[in-house]
Amino acid sequence: MSTDNSPSSAADLPPLALIAGPTASGKSDLAVRTALAAEAAGGKAVVINADSAQVYADLAVLSARPTEAEMRGVPHCLFGAWDGAAPCSAADWAAAARAEIAAAHAAGALPVLVGGTGLYIRTLLDGIAPVPPIDPDVRAAVRAMPVAEAYAALSREDPARAAALGPADTARVARALEVIRSTGRPLGVWQEARSGGIGHTVLLRPLVLMPERAWLYERCDRRFAQMWHGGALGEVEALLARRLDPDLPVMRAIGVAEVTDFLAGKSSEAEAIAAGQQATRRYAKRQYTWLRHQPPADWPRIELQNSPPDSLIEALLRG
Repeated sequence: MSTDNSPSSAADLPPLALIAGPTASGKSDLAVRTALAAEAAGGKAVVINADSAQVYADLAVLSARPTEAEMRGVPHCLFGAWDGAAPCSAADWAAAARAEIAAAHAAGALPVLVGGTGLYIRTLLDGIAPVPPIDPDVRAAVRAMPVAEAYAALSREDPARAAALGPADTARVARALEVIRSTGRPLGVWQEARSGGIGHTVLLRPLVLMPERAWLYERCDRRFAQMWHGGALGEVEALLARRLDPDLPVMRAIGVAEVTDFLAGKSSEAEAIAAGQQATRRYAKRQYTWLRHQPPADWPRIELQNSPPDSLIEALLRG
């Protein structure tokens, strides 16, 4: 991800604070505390969502979207901004985030980006590869292939991409194979032509929260149980009543399938809660792995044993 802010130009660039981390790591609370500290110092700040579940209006509970009380009067943007019937792609979100960041800068406010969706963050900072629409027939044929067969084909047609992927990485293998078959060019070539990123136009102040695993997983378990008893059932019932396409991102959010199975009598309450907790922990683990290896090495990784301390706020406010 781009961090091309040279010392000679950095002072002239508008700041962008970024708090990344796995789910339940305390990002949202730290973002609010940072914004309040900016206000206490005579400035302004706005919190901008970078979580792919919290963008949906339908998922206030299951996405752990901050409540009005938790926002503590701080302006929040792009939380619940999309209806579940309209999928929010990384490009869609990045375009909206660019607009919110520009508006914050124009108002003299510090934008505080907070979330754990790596693809969103990468698209915003580095831009998006201009891959043309995939031929529907090619996509259908590729998606119908067993992953082992698709990986073997990718190894022949785009060996560099295959070498970078795991043989069982179904989604990424299929994406790379459909791109080269539909466009005639490897995905890596398209990615080298990324455009629209803002990484070189802002003074980025990143912070990656990496809590101790046992602490984080206990938080994940406790929070899912709280969601279950705090409105998740009604939230999923309302989603199901809309009869949305089951392949929409909002229908594949963590917790939706588990609640749906319970409502359909396919699992007991205890089984559904345990399944939702396990799915949350697995998601946190994937985020943890991505955040450890994918962002630039110079992004501070804060290995915490508990909630983020106030001492981190200074770095977000002043670098």
